[in-house]
Amino acid sequence: MSLLVLLQDVVQAVVDLAPLAKLGAALAAGIVTIGAGLGISRIGSSALEATARQPEIAGNAQTGMIISAALIEGVSLFALVVCLLIAVA
Repeated sequence: MSLLVLLQDVVQAVVDLAPLAKLGAALAAGIVTIGAGLGISRIGSSALEATARQPEIAGNAQTGMIISAALIEGVSLFALVVCLLIAVA
């Protein structure tokens, strides 16, 4: 009988935290977006600086920049999907 009461308390605690989970998911989505923007801007800045120092490596710097930006976008998109799933569920 005490196990049933304990399980009911756990379920009630989870139900009470649902709005906080949605708030946390919204904040996490914002942080992910800001982080991805900062990361991609830093990559672009570094590639531009490398190209300015050595113009002959412009093609290699641009290729590396595009690949890195695509990887950051992929990770941030995955994180946003997880945040939205938490917010909807």
